[in-house]
Amino acid sequence: MDGHPCPVPRRVGIVHKVTSAEASETALYVAQFLRSKGVEVTHDEAEIAKTSELVVVLGGDGTLIHAASVLDGRPVPILGVNMGSLGFMTEVPQSSMYQTLESVLTGRATLSERMKLRVHLHRGGSPERLLDTEVLNDVVMAKGALSRMVELDTRCSGNYVTTFKADGIIVATPTGSTAYALAANGPIVFPTMRGVIVAPICPHTLTQRPLVVPDDENIEILLVNDSEVYLTLDGQKGMKLERGDRVQVKQSYNRVLLVRNPQIDFFGILRAKLRWGER
Repeated sequence: MDGHPCPVPRRVGIVHKVTSAEASETALYVAQFLRSKGVEVTHDEAEIAKTSELVVVLGGDGTLIHAASVLDGRPVPILGVNMGSLGFMTEVPQSSMYQTLESVLTGRATLSERMKLRVHLHRGGSPERLLDTEVLNDVVMAKGALSRMVELDTRCSGNYVTTFKADGIIVATPTGSTAYALAANGPIVFPTMRGVIVAPICPHTLTQRPLVVPDDENIEILLVNDSEVYLTLDGQKGMKLERGDRVQVKQSYNRVLLVRNPQIDFFGILRAKLRWGER
């Protein structure tokens, strides 16, 4: 799907950063522009989830992640307009917003396909799922601020990897490699690659390093010790875990489709965000 044309939409949803007055105002102008082109527009998230054929995001990467969760697996293209500095996913600057919308409406835009991860939580050895959801960036199991070290028995498709003794663990998609996993010394992975990152957070032994495993691996992480640990999904939703909880992470069949900015590539984004080449 990467590089494939974006279908011309007839119904467009707009999701904006609710805490930004500028994003709220811009949403009205974008709606006016789209309606002038004969396109139906909705700001209602329930309606967006059901009928939208394109979602315009006005905000940052966090707002885009929220929009992807609203779509709940529907393969609807997302056009991310960054209202601040350049984002890793919201890669269209505000100055290019209308130009990019024109390219979508005239069938000239292309898409980047991003993988998601499916997350299941099992408690007390039960086969029942206490949690069944998806993430675009990452799944994080991390200790509370005053908690002691976490022990996490980790397996890939039934094969024992190691028991990580650390402050926690991150399981990330290639898209999420430039999010929290990067701060945990994980690798930068090209976002359309097929693979999953498993990165310990502050491991208590320097020999436990981040891993990249194939995307068809079924990753299982068991909380071994009795420590205060929280499960966080895409940095937006979370819950407290108990000793013996088992988190299962595997590739989702669903994909997130992002409208590409033809003016910049992934390496250009890295240079801009990470300031490569500057002293």
